[in-house]
Amino acid sequence: MTKAQERTPERVEVAIVGAGFAGLAMAMALRRAGRESFTIIERGSSVGGTWRDNTYPGVACDVPSHLYGFADHPHPGWSGLYARGSEIHDYLRGIVIAERLAPHLRLGTPMQSARWDAAAALWRVETGGSEPGVIEADALVLACGRLTEPAIPDLPGLAGFPGPVFHSARWDHDAPLEGARVAVVGTGASAVQLVPELARTAGRVTLFQRTPAWIVPRDERSYTDAERARFARHPDELAALRAELYAEGEARFASRSGDARAAAEAEASALAHLRSQVADPVLRDALTPRYAFGCKRVLLSDDFYPAVASDRVALEASALVAVQGHTLVAASGARYEADALVLATGFASSRQPYADLVRGECGQTLAAHWSGGMTSFASTVVSGFPNLFVLNGPNASLGHNSSVLMAEEQAGYVSRALGRRSALGGVLRVRSETERAYSAEIDSAAAATPRVAGGCRNWYVDERSGRLTLLWPGTVDAFRAMLAATDGSEFLRAGDATREHGDDPTDPTTDPTEDADILSDPAPMGAP
Repeated sequence: MTKAQERTPERVEVAIVGAGFAGLAMAMALRRAGRESFTIIERGSSVGGTWRDNTYPGVACDVPSHLYGFADHPHPGWSGLYARGSEIHDYLRGIVIAERLAPHLRLGTPMQSARWDAAAALWRVETGGSEPGVIEADALVLACGRLTEPAIPDLPGLAGFPGPVFHSARWDHDAPLEGARVAVVGTGASAVQLVPELARTAGRVTLFQRTPAWIVPRDERSYTDAERARFARHPDELAALRAELYAEGEARFASRSGDARAAAEAEASALAHLRSQVADPVLRDALTPRYAFGCKRVLLSDDFYPAVASDRVALEASALVAVQGHTLVAASGARYEADALVLATGFASSRQPYADLVRGECGQTLAAHWSGGMTSFASTVVSGFPNLFVLNGPNASLGHNSSVLMAEEQAGYVSRALGRRSALGGVLRVRSETERAYSAEIDSAAAATPRVAGGCRNWYVDERSGRLTLLWPGTVDAFRAMLAATDGSEFLRAGDATREHGDDPTDPTTDPTEDADILSDPAPMGAP
């Protein structure tokens, strides 16, 4: 018996894992539904998720600040059009105070395992930390985030690099980088923000680029004191701004999803941005993407290209393949000397680490259930895992608008589903055919989009199956409509449970379109 199991279990209706945007959205939705029996466990020392963990120079959001917040908690004091990471972290800590969530919060408390106890019809969640224990919960909500575990490349000699080596999401603020030769691996969202900052202080920056990104102008600007004061005095004006930003975000969906005209316009804008900031034709060519606009995450920056074009940054247009002491070897054969190495190499996104810790009704782990890529119904519930809900999980991310909007919609769905438990014998078991049908619809909607067919590798697609598993292939409006149309028929009635026991929603012998009408989606996924 472990120390955690020796302690008297904490009994709650809902256990929430994670205290980032999704976890706090879930807590607020429960409270608004009159449910107070919930606990939020968080492995970190504070709330905030990715905005607590990422503290690299220049870290900021690429969604407009007045859209990147909870609908019930507008914040008139954002410093500018795009909020800095520390501001967002402070905002989330403020939410805990405003919503009086501290009594429900267990910081420094990682989930060690979660197992469905069929006999007791509850989840047993074993926690670690300084005070390990067990939480018994009727329902379990995984709000663990999708960009939490850094992806570290398997490079020969990396462990023997004699200088500081760290991932951008685990920034070493004590590393002596000023005046040093710093190498950065990767040209994704984090690198685009941190490279200009490093270029100002490091002696020399070498940037390893495996694939160039589509980058559009950020058009960053600060809000004046007068503007912030006006937002505070006139909440209706702030609400109108949020609505305008939302509409702009929804309009961006077309260029990211394969609409030929919209994509051509966006591509032309990105190429004009590149031409205006990089005069050297050879360098400009190396920075020009050769895949469809929207295949990878579209980045926003006003200062990345000028930094790369400066004499303080050397672009290596190939991957880092080996480390030999202080010498870094590129796929091109070029060799570079470095004193420090920053890995801006992304995250384990399509294979979520928490999935290995969760066991469902038949003892199968969530990771095994997702061995061919994440699947679900409504991007939130999974067959074989009763009373389990996943926020920011399968097909719940966005490439065109604020992901906070999605988390809030999912939290509302969870709250409504919990209200149906008593009518379904206290246990919500997802019909495997509904998961198959939903996954088939996702696959169909994604098949012709740049994310799947755009000629690039991206973190949205699971390489094991080639399926789009991270992004929702539609607008926020369509996601909202899909969730609003659910009526509880996705769950088994009590007498149907034995028929489903052990059913595999990924079984290729089963028709994936069976009972497809249960989705009841009033509009196509791409419709506004």
